[in-house]
This record gives sequence, structure tokens and C-alpha cells, in this order.
Amino acid sequence: MQNTIDWDDSLIKKYNVSGPRYTSYPTALSFNDGFSKQDMLSALAQTNNKKLSLYIHIPFCHQLCYYCGCNKIVTRHQHKADLYLDYLEQEITAQAKLYQHYEVEQLHLGGGTPTFLDQAQMTRLINMLNQHFQFKADAQKGIEIDPRSLADNMLSVLFQLGFNRVSFGIQDFNDDVQKAVNREQCAENVANLVIEARQLGFKSVNADMIYGLPLQTPESFAATIDQLISLSPDRVSVFNYAHLPDRFAAQRKIKDQDLPCATDKLAMFKNTLAQMTAAGYVLIGMDHFAKKDDSLAIAQQQGLLHRNFQGYTTHGDCDLLGLGVSSISQVGNSIFQNPKELKDYYQAVETSGIAVCKGLTLNDDDCLRADVIRQLICHFTLDIPTIERQYGINFKVYFASALVQLQTLAADNMLSVEPKTITVTAKGRLFIRIICMAFDAYLQRQAKLTRFSQVI
Repeated sequence: MQNTIDWDDSLIKKYNVSGPRYTSYPTALSFNDGFSKQDMLSALAQTNNKKLSLYIHIPFCHQLCYYCGCNKIVTRHQHKADLYLDYLEQEITAQAKLYQHYEVEQLHLGGGTPTFLDQAQMTRLINMLNQHFQFKADAQKGIEIDPRSLADNMLSVLFQLGFNRVSFGIQDFNDDVQKAVNREQCAENVANLVIEARQLGFKSVNADMIYGLPLQTPESFAATIDQLISLSPDRVSVFNYAHLPDRFAAQRKIKDQDLPCATDKLAMFKNTLAQMTAAGYVLIGMDHFAKKDDSLAIAQQQGLLHRNFQGYTTHGDCDLLGLGVSSISQVGNSIFQNPKELKDYYQAVETSGIAVCKGLTLNDDDCLRADVIRQLICHFTLDIPTIERQYGINFKVYFASALVQLQTLAADNMLSVEPKTITVTAKGRLFIRIICMAFDAYLQRQAKLTRFSQVI
């Protein structure tokens, strides 16, 4: 598949609206309160899967980053992580009994800041997981890292504990930008960590960046991306900063007058596309880039790429079990989530070991639409006869209203709709979220689209 982008300023001005990122369909906004342990057990009983992806949420951070919208707890008290691990161990013990017939193919630690855990705490967590779950010999084991909080020798410890993938949260190399978001770090230190990770033998070294932060300019961010490219990460996520101070209190510390204008934000992303492409990276989708020989790029070429709450993944055939506060699971045709507040999570674990509090079970229509959206967002194309055979529908009749919505996009040469295929064009790939929204039956019930980020 030719993975190219045709940048069209007029279309960007016309279509740069808010929309879901579709890490799931239905999205988390559609989860229902009261999803119970019994609902979760029913989901497990209805799936024959034996492959598992594990996600562990570590909510703690040593310092507040003003832009952050993640579920986190800022503290300097290391002992709070010990208490958290006590409850996490109870949850792991209770959940693992239900997944004894599974083999874990993927492990990911996110947050917050997973490397808030010190060496003893991290070792304790990994020992818990190894004790209760059966890991595949070549399982992918990844962790998100804040370069500022990484203790000396911690990369080596992580490698010895079995981690083989690391993702560094860099965001920006510019000193003024870092000060404006309360995330000052040394570029030389980041570079040394990337070098150390490669020397230790980590299979994949990735980076997260953000454009649209205060004091960024197209010129300064282009310099940051050049600096990033010089480190040669295997994968790069370049996120659009969504300024929502009404939702995230920390963002109120960012001055509106320091934020780049919409024109400059677009220029940053346009420049990034050009720079990353020139450096040999493939745009996987939306804001994710990978080297051409990376497993994500290969999976996309082979039609095997998947998307879930961990973003783009090569493990689409795994059930996903999330552990810890706010974590989300997807087992069979059910999606469920733990409490977002720490005290509620502790209480739920203390009560039954299982902390699930909200979620939903997909009906036939949900499954169909989820499949359509997944194919489009991962591969930019949809084979209509395959969908018709799989779900026993007449696509043209079933999706009549969606096809009407797509007519305007097709008229702007963002996609083509043929009897057997829908194909997103080079112009339309930037707007894949908007294209997917045409198939979203829940959006009409979710009036406040401002709860989503802008598509570019």
C-alpha cells in the first residue's frame, strides 16, 4: 500500500473538527455504569481466545506536567506506590485465576509514570505478574519512560526484568517550551538514554512528541523533530495538544497567549510529515510513524494491523486485560473499565478483588461498525464483499445514511466509494477520523464533541 499524504490547506480549514480517536468502538464515552463482575465473567465465557495482552496502569508522577490529561497522581511519597502494589497484587491474584488458559503475548506499563516505581517496586511488580500469568517466551514487554525520572542503572534493571521495548516521553527539546509546561529535561541525557537502550539490546526504542504546546513555533518544532530524527527511534507518536482547561486543572497554568495559533499548529504537523517522510518513516495513521521495517509498518502492509486502547498494535487477536486504577479491558465482545479514582479502585479491590465498574457488551451492530472502523483506520481501505459475507448484510442498504454522509467527502476527493471497496485517498488520510465518524451510531447521542480532540 502506498502510504502517502496529499496536504490540502483548503480541506484542512473545512474539516478540522473534533472527533474520537477510535481506540475502541464504541468509545469510552459510551460505557455504562454498573458493569459487574458477572458481566465480565459472561464475556470470558463467550470467548474462546487463549491469547492475552496485559496493560498495567501506574498512576504516580513525581512532578506535574501542565499539558497532561492522563489519569495521574502527583506525589513525592514513594511509599504510596507500595500501597498501590498491595492492591494491585490482590487484583492480579483475583484476575489471573480467570485467565489460566491464556498465554500472555504482550505486556505494557503505562501511566502516569511507570518509572515512578523504584528498582525494588518494579521487581516486585514483575515477579507478581510472572507468578500469576503464563508469558510466551518471546512476549513483547514495553514500558513508558519519563527520561527525567529514570534512576541510574534503571534501564539495565528493566532489561534484566524482561522488558524489550521502551517508549520515551520527550514531547519537545526546546528549553523554553519545557519550562512553559513544567517538564524541563536535558536533551543530552535523552540522547544518552536512547544510546544505552540500544546497547542493552532493547528491540524497539520509541518516542512520544507533542505539537501545539505553549511557546512552540513551526521553526522551533522543526528543529525538535530534526533532533529527534537524529536519534533514529523505531516508532514516533506526534500528538496534537488539546487545550481543555475546563476538564484538566493543570492546563489552567498554561497561558492562552502562549499557545501557537491554529495556522502555526498546522504548519508544525505539515513540517513533521515532510521531515519524517524524508527520513524514511511511514505514517501508520493519524499521528503515528514507524520505520519501514518496523513490525507496525509490516503489519499494515500485510493487512494485519489492529487498533485498541494501546493504540496501533500487531496483537489484534489478543484479548486485552487492563489492571490498576482507570485501566480498560477488552475481552471478546465486551469492554470494561476500572474506577478512575484511586480510593474507589482500592475499595472495589478490597471488596471483591475485581475492580470493574463500567463497560458494555457489544451487540451485532456494534461489532459490525467496530470492524468497519478498524479496517478504515488501520488500512485506509474496506473490502465490502468481505464485510457482507461476515455479517450477512447488504452494505449499501445497511449503511445507507453513512454512505450519504461520505458523499461530501468523496466530492472533495478524500475517498472513493465503489461497489466493492471504499478507499481513502492520499488527501483523505489526514481526515480518517472524520471518515470513520460516518459509521459511528453513537455520535448523535454525544452532542458535546468538544470532549474529543481535533482531528489534526
